[in-house]
Amino acid sequence: MAEAEEDCHSDTARAGDDHENESPAETDLQAQLQMFRAQWMFELAPGVGTSTVETRSCRAARGSLLKAATDAKGKQELAKEEKAREFFLKAVEEEQNGALYEAIKFYRRAMQLVPDIEFKITYTRAPEGDGVGSSYIEDNDDSKMADLLSYFQQQLTFQESVLKLCQPELENSQTHISALPMEVLMYIFRWVVSNDLDLRSLEQLSLVCRGFYICARDPEIWRLACLKVWGRSCVKLVPYSSWREMFLQRPRVRFDGVYISKTTYIRQGEQSLDGFYRAWHQVEYYRYIRFFPDGYVMMMTTPEEPQSIVPRLRTKNTRTDAILLGHYRLSQDTDNQTKVFAVITKKKEEKPLDYKYRYFRRVPVQEAEHSFHVGLQLCSSGHQRFNKLIWIHHSCHISYKSTGETAVSAFEIDKMYTPLFFARVRSYTAFSERPL
Repeated sequence: MAEAEEDCHSDTARAGDDHENESPAETDLQAQLQMFRAQWMFELAPGVGTSTVETRSCRAARGSLLKAATDAKGKQELAKEEKAREFFLKAVEEEQNGALYEAIKFYRRAMQLVPDIEFKITYTRAPEGDGVGSSYIEDNDDSKMADLLSYFQQQLTFQESVLKLCQPELENSQTHISALPMEVLMYIFRWVVSNDLDLRSLEQLSLVCRGFYICARDPEIWRLACLKVWGRSCVKLVPYSSWREMFLQRPRVRFDGVYISKTTYIRQGEQSLDGFYRAWHQVEYYRYIRFFPDGYVMMMTTPEEPQSIVPRLRTKNTRTDAILLGHYRLSQDTDNQTKVFAVITKKKEEKPLDYKYRYFRRVPVQEAEHSFHVGLQLCSSGHQRFNKLIWIHHSCHISYKSTGETAVSAFEIDKMYTPLFFARVRSYTAFSERPL
């Protein structure tokens, strides 16, 4: 190691003597060589005092080079992100103007520069579906408006002293729907809801623009819907803050579909004539219950599958003889459980007069009316609300007209009474017969 140090010192002396005769390029090469040798000596013999100064200078030079490279790379990334941001904003502007092809090109160029540029832009553009407001809104402030309805109401414009809910996006010669008075618009919205209480279509209509959103949140529409479902029992809003919240949160039966249950069991058959075997039968049938907003309910028990039965339950004026028709009511007990009680009867059949035996004395038959009393508990299952009905009571009442007596036969609620689950049927709300 001592010999290596002597060689190093001798080389340094020779380099100093020849310094005046070397070119600038050779001088730079010699300086780099000296730094390499100093670092090499430091690695071989750490702690040697003669190479400490050279090692520090080597580290300082390396740190300065790394810092310069990092700064250059950071500036390059910032410039690339700024360029991608310009392309993305240009694409948004082209898309708003309807030039989708140009917008796709700018979107592609922005994504090629910065793949996640969409999440690095700290702004949101006000919705322009109704042409009101085209300014940018900074999203840096965390205090967003809690009430979207109040925010949309503040964005409304007043033109010629008339409240304009929306404006046409493109100029046309035809009359726009915004030219209609507010009373006419609200009447159209009541037709959308209809007497079937199709509030789902109302919510979809509110997605058109901010003006329609405000009309769809009209308290009078939701108040009428609540009165149609619960009647006088919903005069007070407490504990709900609005009629819409009451309709969405308070337990109720659903009207845009059918509650269906499927029951399957195995029954033992008769023994064969030769006595060698006994048959077993698998019995399968369905129960259907549909509720109407006006208090009517239909019930049907049949082995036919839903594909053939559901279309027959669209209206109350069906010709199917097996359907039972009646009334229902909602009841909320002290245990905070909502129950549905219904009384249903079979449709009366008008028998034609038989004139063949009109001169013969016939034995009078005691007339009787059959009615079924049904009790169900309403609950939610999974992510859907109020989509399950559990049997709690089922009985048959026979009333004799001649004596006035009533015979009651209660059925035992066992595994044969499977819960009914709700299935939405789009055709039930495809047409509106009357407004709300």
